[in-house]
Amino acid sequence: MGIWRDIKRKIFINFSVYAVLFLIKLIFLTCKKTYHGEFKQKPAVVVFWHGRLAFMSYAYLKFWSENNRSGKVIISDHKDGEIITRIIKFFGIGTLRGSSSKGGAKVLINAIKEIKNGTDVIITPDGPRGPRHSVADGAVAVAQKTGSEIYALNYEASSFWQLKSWDKMIIPKPFSTINFTLSSPFSVAGLSLDEAKELIQLKLWEISDKSVSEQKADFTSNLKAWWAKNLHKNPRNLDDFKELIEKNATK
Repeated sequence: MGIWRDIKRKIFINFSVYAVLFLIKLIFLTCKKTYHGEFKQKPAVVVFWHGRLAFMSYAYLKFWSENNRSGKVIISDHKDGEIITRIIKFFGIGTLRGSSSKGGAKVLINAIKEIKNGTDVIITPDGPRGPRHSVADGAVAVAQKTGSEIYALNYEASSFWQLKSWDKMIIPKPFSTINFTLSSPFSVAGLSLDEAKELIQLKLWEISDKSVSEQKADFTSNLKAWWAKNLHKNPRNLDDFKELIEKNATK
């Protein structure tokens, strides 16, 4: 039974990789693209929301590959992470495997080493499980330990499908316009953990096509829904839930 399960898993992963790759390449070919922003020379931490993962490989081709710059993406060790890893490999993008819930310490140590060796570290701060538009500690830890600056990265599409997943991922529609934006670099040196995470969240919201106030309200609403759905898995998180809701309601 175990062997058959492994075979089915491999078949599913292989099919998913090529199906997704074919879809995004086909859509991208039909779309108009714009790119805004550029890197400075120093290696940096780059953050983007998990809901913008689908077409970020094309941001890599423009901002990294065309400028002979290298970066590695932190990807979780679960099944979806394996699919993502194999897809982005087609674009020449390296990965660091692990997440806050599994292999967290190891992946952060490796991320710090990559920065020191001149490679950018790319992180989805609200991945792999959410809550949507929350910011985990990893990006702050890597930036502060290495003294690196952070860039926020985003794309928006003039017309898109939005999935009903926790991250509300958007898939640009064929013949739409995709706008990729790389922010100016910013530093979290000297900030507390909470201050740094709030700054990262703000910088990502600022390069979106929605206002910061709209996204803040949406974040609070999604946060309540996410915790309500997941709280039963660990009732000890109740105090954390109350603290997060009160904190974001008063911002």
